[in-house]
Amino acid sequence: MDLSGDYYSCITRLLETVRERNLGTIRTVAPLIGANMAAGGILHTFGSGHSAIISQEMVHRAGGLVPISQIGDPSGGMAENLPGYGRKLAERYQALCGMQAGEFIIVTSNSGKNASPIDVALFAKERGLKVLGICSLEVAKNNRSEHPSGQRLFEVADYALDNCSVTGDAAIIVPGAPVKAGPTSTFAGALLLNLLHLEIITYFVQNGLPPPLLQSANTPGGKEHNAALAVRFQHRLSHVV
Repeated sequence: MDLSGDYYSCITRLLETVRERNLGTIRTVAPLIGANMAAGGILHTFGSGHSAIISQEMVHRAGGLVPISQIGDPSGGMAENLPGYGRKLAERYQALCGMQAGEFIIVTSNSGKNASPIDVALFAKERGLKVLGICSLEVAKNNRSEHPSGQRLFEVADYALDNCSVTGDAAIIVPGAPVKAGPTSTFAGALLLNLLHLEIITYFVQNGLPPPLLQSANTPGGKEHNAALAVRFQHRLSHVV
């Protein structure tokens, strides 16, 4: 028995599938996000529960673009199906950071059915933003929405990325146990966002624009470099305001 080896093999295959299945959509949407960002726009992200890990992946990290901001969920996902909760989070974020027509928001929900991510997506669309949804299309299509509208994330989103995760997220059979182990959605979501991130950076480079990239604060001059960049965007970034 080699559960960790089985998991490694599973994830390796999964990441190949995720890239192949989503690269076309990523290369369609990345220049649109890049163009908006180059014009002064902010890319917003949201995820609830463990999907918050994915929404954080692009935010304020070395080698990443500065104008990316996360809508936080202080409940840690415990209230993600409380009616109207996601809308209240979005309203608070709107008051602090603003969401402007023409900007993009990435909303992540592995199941694609929970209410808060759909609340946030609908709120953003009302304000003229484009929604990029990340979910498991297989899981979402086989589950009923928890949102009062009856819609699932991929039905609300303008663009959808499929993390190719399996029902229940975990993929590895554990002998003698009634449930599987080894989650798949985090690896898949992180790959999707980093592929997207690099395609946005490619847009900047191909158009002769300097990409506003963060430098590691642990390298010489990193803090000064980042502080200079933050001045341009800090009034709209949730981790700064």
